[in-house]
Amino acid sequence: MRRPERIAETLREEIAQIVGYELEDPRLAIVTVTEVRVADDLRDASVYVTVQGDEQEHEKALLALSQAAPYVRKQLGFALNLRHTPALHFVRDTVEEKASRVDALLEGIGKEEG
Repeated sequence: MRRPERIAETLREEIAQIVGYELEDPRLAIVTVTEVRVADDLRDASVYVTVQGDEQEHEKALLALSQAAPYVRKQLGFALNLRHTPALHFVRDTVEEKASRVDALLEGIGKEEG
């Protein structure tokens, strides 16, 4: 496993802990950190999250995460021994939503054939 991949996994675990247990924002109660991708130079990290709820709750949670990003980055700096703590960019993870849509489409096709 390459170094950026190892760091990404460590960041995912730490960010999940910080978002889940340290941040007391009610908008973040329904957020799950699914993946972190780190740039090769380790300066930027895209943090993929899923949010349970409707579109409005997604927007509120992403806004709260972007506002909390400096705090999360600072906590990562304390927890991890990195020369530079990457800048965090929170991104909505739509993989599960797309998978649900594909399942629904396949189910519809199955009913038409049957």
